[in-house]
Amino acid sequence: MSLPEPQPDVVIVGGGPVGLYLAGLMGSMNFHVIVLEKRLEIDRHSKSLGIHPVSMELFEEAGVQTPFLTSGIAIRKGVAHTDQEKIGEVDFGLCPAPYAFILALPQYRTEQILETWIDDMDTVDLIRGAEFRGIKQNERQVTLTYSLGGEFHELQCSYVVGCDGKNSVVRRQAGLEFTGKTYPDTYVMGDFSDNTDFGPDAAVYLHREGLVESFPLPGNMRRWVVKTDSYIRSPDRAMIETEVMKRVGLNLEHQTNSMLSGFGVQHFLADKLHAGKVALAGDSAHVVSPIGGQGMNLGWLNARNLAQTLKTCLNHPEESRSALKAYSKTARDRAKTVAKRAELNMWLGRKRRFPLIRNLLAQMIVNTPLQKKMARIFTMREL
Repeated sequence: MSLPEPQPDVVIVGGGPVGLYLAGLMGSMNFHVIVLEKRLEIDRHSKSLGIHPVSMELFEEAGVQTPFLTSGIAIRKGVAHTDQEKIGEVDFGLCPAPYAFILALPQYRTEQILETWIDDMDTVDLIRGAEFRGIKQNERQVTLTYSLGGEFHELQCSYVVGCDGKNSVVRRQAGLEFTGKTYPDTYVMGDFSDNTDFGPDAAVYLHREGLVESFPLPGNMRRWVVKTDSYIRSPDRAMIETEVMKRVGLNLEHQTNSMLSGFGVQHFLADKLHAGKVALAGDSAHVVSPIGGQGMNLGWLNARNLAQTLKTCLNHPEESRSALKAYSKTARDRAKTVAKRAELNMWLGRKRRFPLIRNLLAQMIVNTPLQKKMARIFTMREL
């Protein structure tokens, strides 16, 4: 593609779900945006999959909700088990309409939808194969360098946003600290063809040997997430099949498998989400546990705030410092709340020799008025 003219309003480094969404919001406001993404194409390895009601409301506000609804599966309840005994359900229908569900959609499809959205905007340019190299800034502008096809290029812009993940180069170059910890919790996951009778429901097994979660996916597939005793970088399907059979009583041996992965859990948060004319969003700003599926959605919630903040900064430069400070505080507070909710999810799913107290708590959650409160928490209300 031909390179865009210089001097955009905003350059976003990173074209994942948060970077693409932020670009679409800024482009919809008629600001000129360039997105630099080093991947040549969307990674089809299915990562995040849960789109929460608060995010669907954001997509409706942006006018892009329809392709999500037609592509995903609406999970309207989660069925809870202790070991293999069903103890109750969390009904997301107790949440406000119209999005009283969690939408299951593989991350690559989410990125395709968002990229199609910005492709129709004259105000947004997505440059794939572009690798961020460095920034210099003064009170008037930011000078950014990147490489593309072996050549170096330079851009001047008003603001730069780092959406380049937990190992963000933008964050490091801006001198922003990233502090946190690694949890002992580890998991494996795999996508298998669906041979359950769960239909569009999610299933959660609080087993004494550790958590098992199962979520529907488009194309008659299901994702299985299994708690492990230690980190397994490259799990094989036999290991997941064995644990699902032992803990759930379901045989996956003859099912089609399309993805396998192992992962650990971290919680990191930037001490500030801005430095001069550089801001952070998504995993560059905050990393939370994927158990509960709230990290990507947190990124979108904060990106929406950042878009409004940048609008203020561009239209009213005298308010930029206070606007960015307010964005940073709100986003950090949200990230801390989401991290605490994720810690509860991990605590519930840990291996236990004596699970009685945990099981009693789980039964109370799904069989008392607490269910409505938990449904709201699981769907990211009250953030």
